[in-house]
Amino acid sequence: MICLSITSRRSFLIISGLELPTGSFSLRQIKAATGNFDPENKIGEGGFGPVYKGVLPDGSMIAVKQLSSKSKQGNREFVTEIGMISALQHPNLVKLFGCCIEGNQLLLIYEYMENNSLARALFGPEGLRLNLDWQTRRKICIGIARGLAYLHEESRLKIVHRDIKTTNVLLDKDLNAKISDFGLAKLDEEENTHISTRIAGTMGYMAPEYAMRGYLTYKADVYSFGVVALEIVSGKSNAKFLPKDDYIYLLDWACVLQEKGTLLELVDPALGTNFSIEEAQQMLNLALLCTNQSPTLRPAMSTVVAMLEGHTPVRVPTMKINRTDSMELRFRTMETLSRDDDRQAVSTDAPVADSSFSIQSSKEDDYPRSTTSRLLDDYS
Repeated sequence: MICLSITSRRSFLIISGLELPTGSFSLRQIKAATGNFDPENKIGEGGFGPVYKGVLPDGSMIAVKQLSSKSKQGNREFVTEIGMISALQHPNLVKLFGCCIEGNQLLLIYEYMENNSLARALFGPEGLRLNLDWQTRRKICIGIARGLAYLHEESRLKIVHRDIKTTNVLLDKDLNAKISDFGLAKLDEEENTHISTRIAGTMGYMAPEYAMRGYLTYKADVYSFGVVALEIVSGKSNAKFLPKDDYIYLLDWACVLQEKGTLLELVDPALGTNFSIEEAQQMLNLALLCTNQSPTLRPAMSTVVAMLEGHTPVRVPTMKINRTDSMELRFRTMETLSRDDDRQAVSTDAPVADSSFSIQSSKEDDYPRSTTSRLLDDYS
């Protein structure tokens, strides 16, 4: 449980017995910094609400995340995000400077990230896309892995992020990766083997056992990381990849290429020949290992870091489910989510470009279980 109490000068949060101070800003300060939320200073939009660039009197840059008045889940996610990130300090996590809770305004104040999101760097409009060379892509991948390893294994609070994707990875002026957006993060307070919870996340990045059954472990983040790693190497979006009618996701096509022994075809053509074949093969194999349909066969994030840094060899992934079943699994996942969507209200606070959502998962006995769902049990 997260409890929030506000004082005139400081904000204090109590999470699992930890008292965590965060800086408190006045609404007047934030309005002055952002030009009264001038549309010209708007730098992003997410499920939580708009994000504005601001400048404090000392010249330091900030990013201000404003709770959307239309957000039905915003209050809970606002408190969750303050609580989670206040307790976390790591070079690969976005730093929270403080918050502002005044009148009807709920604001989070973060360090400003000069190069926006990884999604924009990879898939943005021509003028905004960045020319990321191979070593920069590799550095970004390692940074995300280190951030997740910290969340899962090293921090005081053991946290599952639940929404790892390229829009939630930000890049600073030196193109260092920092994980952001902890509004959906889940705290494992009792070191459970798994958490049964409402389904929340983004289609194309959610692990099948979580998307279909609400079965949440750290391995759900590992799966999402694998998808992001594929996107970093290929320069293509998993959710928008449609090279052939039969393959709905980039991940499906990667499985096909692996079977054919031509996995390197996925490497972004923009790199030309300016990349390490050995490292690219390593990263692609690791991405497929992380997206294994069986959560128990996915490596821990600390192992992923060791593999990326060359301390541990990357196992060539063995596909325990053939290509047809793997695709059926993803289609079944979407079918299940669509069925839940028909039964219950779905939050669609995010813009069209961001398919984040949150729904209350149905109990397993509410409807007959498919053969694919039973298949998941066999591999869990």
